Amino acid sequence: MNTLVSLLFFVPLLIASAPATTAELGTRSSAQAGVTVKVTPRNIAAEAAVWEFTVVLETHSQELSDDLAKTASLVDSRGVRHAPLAWDGAPAGGHHRSGVLRFKGLGERGDALELQIRRAGEPAPRVFRWKLK
Repeated sequence: MNTLVSLLFFVPLLIASAPATTAELGTRSSAQAGVTVKVTPRNIAAEAAVWEFTVVLETHSQELSDDLAKTASLVDSRGVRHAPLAWDGAPAGGHHRSGVLRFKGLGERGDALELQIRRAGEPAPRVFRWKLK
């Protein structure tokens, strides 16, 4: 009986204190200057060699000529910026683009993570944040 009581008490504590999984992190969205950008973490496990983020850009008013491999950066919980390894997705142009931004895995995730995308003509980068702990 003591084992059952212990399980009923400690298992919920372990679940509540576990770090956020990719599924729990969810999509972040930014809409301004006629362009909507959505970012979703796909694989940011501490042991992953490559971290992946799905990025979707949509507009009805301009060509999407962003070079995301040059204009995106991942900012870790210490404030260190990391450049992408690659953009695997739709090429520049058009009104709807999607793909995956890949970054070298950072190992320990810390307590927060931020993806920034600088867009031409916008005064500040688009910022997408996730609380990890």
